[in-house]
Amino acid sequence: MIIDILEANNISIVGLFEINESIITVLNYPVFQTRELSGPLIISVGDNRRRKKIALSTNVEFGQAIHPSAIISKRANIGIGTVVMQGSIIQSCTNIGNHCIINTGASIDHECMIDDFVHISPHATLCGQAIINEGAWIGANATVLPGVAVGKWSVIGAGSTVTKDIPDNVIAYGSPCKIVRQNKI
Repeated sequence: MIIDILEANNISIVGLFEINESIITVLNYPVFQTRELSGPLIISVGDNRRRKKIALSTNVEFGQAIHPSAIISKRANIGIGTVVMQGSIIQSCTNIGNHCIINTGASIDHECMIDDFVHISPHATLCGQAIINEGAWIGANATVLPGVAVGKWSVIGAGSTVTKDIPDNVIAYGSPCKIVRQNKI
């Protein structure tokens, strides 16, 4: 998906990096080993914890990958290493942290605060002033109501409606969203 975004923006792709030495090409692009890293880079790992570990252990320049079909307010801020997929909408005064994934068709309304290493899944909706803390994962088609906060490293299940704050390190789902269990680290 990131290759598609970069190609849609006419950004030249030199190659990809992979620790698995048996992979030598992906979609006709050469694959280099991690000892050869140079930037700007985008970490294309969906797992939030792994993405954080890679970002913190890699001393290179990071870029952004924003698809041209995304609608982004000129008053929104988007951090380094963040990917914004096709058809996403990011409204005014929203702050998105570093190394986040804003997936296909996600809608992020005004004044939302999204911390680093967050994944907003396809067609999730964050209403105005929602707060999504570090490493949280909002499932596909989930809705977070206005002003509601989701805690660090928590996971919200697909199709959920988050009507009240969710604490750190839990898995929650349903409509209304309820805590089901701890998210084991």
